[in-house]
Amino acid sequence: MLAGVQHKRLELNIVMKKIFSVFILLGLLTVACNQEQLFVASDLTAENTFSQNIEGPTWRNGLFYVVNFEKDGTVATVDMEGNTNLFVTLPDSSNANAIQFNSKGEMLLADWPKHNILKVNMETKVVSVFAHDSLFNQPNDICINSKDQLFASDPSWKNGNGQIWRIDADGKITLLLDSLGTTNGIELSPDEKTLYVNESVQRNIWAFDVDESGNISNKRKFAEFPDFGFDGMKCDRDGNLYVTRHGKIGRAHV
Repeated sequence: MLAGVQHKRLELNIVMKKIFSVFILLGLLTVACNQEQLFVASDLTAENTFSQNIEGPTWRNGLFYVVNFEKDGTVATVDMEGNTNLFVTLPDSSNANAIQFNSKGEMLLADWPKHNILKVNMETKVVSVFAHDSLFNQPNDICINSKDQLFASDPSWKNGNGQIWRIDADGKITLLLDSLGTTNGIELSPDEKTLYVNESVQRNIWAFDVDESGNISNKRKFAEFPDFGFDGMKCDRDGNLYVTRHGKIGRAHV
């Protein structure tokens, strides 16, 4: 008799656990449905097409240009079907983090090992040094305005600090700020009046006013997060800032 009662209780417990699991699942589905899903990510290229140091995806004329195709020190094109082709191999052990294009259609690259900003002729694929300074730590990310002025983040991972540089259209280099944390993602607002810079380790995002000459002022904290480091950032046409966070799988913040 006792064994029968225990058996009934065991069956009841199993049923209750199943019912509880169904309620949890329904609750999670309800939460998921109530959250606005802005984008759905999917693979564009085959696995291991790029090295583990893949960087700098930039869109131009129907193609993505992406750094470190198959091995470090290369730039590839990727079309919307995921077809990938080598575009250029950088010389002298150079390696890029970020890609931008100026108004002439020339490709500009942040070459972190060699402390350079490189320029690539898109027709001849000739690579040249556009800007170099021995005070560069390792140019990381770059953005560009309509005057062809580049703004570059320049972290020192070893020392936990970083700088912001401006490189003018003629290659003149100006140090804008040297008292930040590990600067990483950098981006201009659509009206080019605000510069956003994040600190990867310190997990802060700073905003600066940008004047007509490309100088920055009025530093203010735009956002901060308690965990996971920052990487690149982009603004859309409405001024929303998209921030990638490494280690935070499947998350980008707007």
